[in-house]
Amino acid sequence: MEILYQFDIFVRVVIVIFILSTFIQFLFYSLIGMRVVFRKKRVKKGNTEPVSVIICARDECSNLSENLPLVLEQNYPNYEVIVVNDCSEDDTEIILGQLKNKYPHLRSTIIKKNGSFVNGKKFAATVGVKAASHEWMLFTDADCRPASPDWIDAMSSHFVPKKNIVLGYGGYLQAPGYLNKWIRYDTCFIALQYFGFALIGMPYMGVGRNLAYRKSLFYKHNGFAAHAHILSGDDDLFVNQAATRKNVDVEYSIDAHTRSVPKRTFREWIWQKRRHVSTSKYYKSKHVFWLGIEPLSRLLFWSSFCTLMIQNILWQYTLGVFLFRMIIFLLVLGVATKKFNERGLWIHATYFDIAMPFIYLYVFILNNLSKQNRWK
Repeated sequence: MEILYQFDIFVRVVIVIFILSTFIQFLFYSLIGMRVVFRKKRVKKGNTEPVSVIICARDECSNLSENLPLVLEQNYPNYEVIVVNDCSEDDTEIILGQLKNKYPHLRSTIIKKNGSFVNGKKFAATVGVKAASHEWMLFTDADCRPASPDWIDAMSSHFVPKKNIVLGYGGYLQAPGYLNKWIRYDTCFIALQYFGFALIGMPYMGVGRNLAYRKSLFYKHNGFAAHAHILSGDDDLFVNQAATRKNVDVEYSIDAHTRSVPKRTFREWIWQKRRHVSTSKYYKSKHVFWLGIEPLSRLLFWSSFCTLMIQNILWQYTLGVFLFRMIIFLLVLGVATKKFNERGLWIHATYFDIAMPFIYLYVFILNNLSKQNRWK
């Protein structure tokens, strides 16, 4: 500590910030990230628990015609697929009728448009839950496709008596362009967080593109009643409310992934991010705290590192600490991108590591300036 007193107060503060932010980053990647990286693959036990797959669709005839057959042709002996046609004005009902002729385990229900009532996705999801015949329900979206014909089988391997929720990985299809890499990196990093926190006994969210839970759990918590006034959150807010240390399991083997069509413009992606981020302030206070600490520490880490290096202060030690953090970061991200089958991202990880806190700051500002009024 004596070495600090040879500098003025500003430099001392910067040095302390650099040390503390590095320590927080180290804790995040060693305690959270490493849990995901080194978790052993679960051995399947031939579980055949009946499953209801629920898909909410609004004007999704094109996606349904392309993706729904992949859901309906899973290698699983006992499941139904329920599509909730939520006020669609396209040919969704025609597509569903055609598919029902070929797939007897496909069921659908329709929500008629009501000029005096604008419903969100939570209403459609609730309709799907009530229509489900089975205790275990597996949710995905109309623009999602299973990564393999063993998707249901992989997720159902966790349908055991002591578990009520199973978190899956919902990634995005790879496409040309840098925006696609941004979207997939952001998805990968968020998954690293929510899987990691779940594995240390602090589950806080899941994604509706790939999420399973019990019907009885839904009714135990009165469905989405606690956050019915919030536009989003049919997935993460419900998990945040219903998850405990012991009732959640995770599954992110490649067979268990789903893939969605990513946004094609920065504006569309920001709109999507605004919808996702808008629910995080409603998480339990402990989750809000810990989720805020990581990006803040990352921002402070980079800014304090640059300040110390520009002013040539203890540059050997600063550089050594910096390289230590970066090695851990790149190792964890490298293995995580492999486990999540996100190719071509690792080489760009450093740029995204710097830029992502600013993207979220931008989204936060936009959400406080205006509100969204639709679920898709």
